[in-house]
Amino acid sequence: MNIPAQKWMTWKERAYGLFLKYRHSLLLLYFLIYLPWFSYLEKTVTSHFHVIHMPIDDQIPFIEYFIIPYFLWFAYVAVALLYFLLKDKNEFCRLCAFLFVGMTVFLVISTVYPNGHHLRPVVFERDNIFVDMVKGLYLTDTPTNLFPSIHVYNSIGVNIAVWHYAGFKEKKGLRCGSAALMISIVLSTMFLKQHSVFDVITGIVFSVFMYTVVYTRDLRTGESEASLKEQVRHI
Repeated sequence: MNIPAQKWMTWKERAYGLFLKYRHSLLLLYFLIYLPWFSYLEKTVTSHFHVIHMPIDDQIPFIEYFIIPYFLWFAYVAVALLYFLLKDKNEFCRLCAFLFVGMTVFLVISTVYPNGHHLRPVVFERDNIFVDMVKGLYLTDTPTNLFPSIHVYNSIGVNIAVWHYAGFKEKKGLRCGSAALMISIVLSTMFLKQHSVFDVITGIVFSVFMYTVVYTRDLRTGESEASLKEQVRHI
């Protein structure tokens, strides 16, 4: 079917316009680096690694029901990225900076310091659908490449983005729901024996550091947000 030249140009112009509007989506190309690198680590770091363990790990019980928030993490991060991609370029760029820097640090640490744990239960005391889901997780995700916990770090990053976004200031239910989901995801990493408490602590500490870098300063000028707000008041 032949498309008239005028309509063809209009389509091209619209496509180009959309590209210009959402060109910040190119940041997501980072996953072309992250996923192959992470997959390589998962395949190569299997038995010879530094064991991550804290005494408190042995006191935390295995609770299979936490598989639900653990899996919700994938949607939590994906929906947040998509929402800010479409709604607010600056918040999207901040979130990407927060997530991607942390994920890169995680990859570098796992590469130069192979690590893992021996916390997973060998025998399950119960038999139910949630245990089956955990078994499926264990088959696809090795107990290696652990800290800082990306589940913990990214969950905190998304929650920070939700609470920082001006468009959500009046949506207390959404903000509190995000915080509750974040907390449940953090807990799930320990109750499913996916991570040591050490991984959780390092994820939290690093997220606090990255917050001061990404969310207290303007990414373009480097000035603190407090300073910028003060300048606006005097205009």
